[in-house]
Amino acid sequence: MPIRLKKLIGTILLIVLVIVYALVATTVAAARLGESGPLVHLAFFFFTGILWILPAMGIIKWLMLPPRSKKQ
Repeated sequence: MPIRLKKLIGTILLIVLVIVYALVATTVAAARLGESGPLVHLAFFFFTGILWILPAMGIIKWLMLPPRSKKQ
């Protein structure tokens, strides 16, 4: 796969990941944390704010892999 195409796909995947993750985290927070105290809110947003890094790291690792050599 050409490096430019790989970077384009990776960039789009990262943007989609962040948007979908933010929407899901906000929806869960609105549905479940309405009656909770401020410490529960802090813990929820702390963990959800860090949790998106795991799939993003996988995408970035994939982007950093060297291209496969073509066997002739």
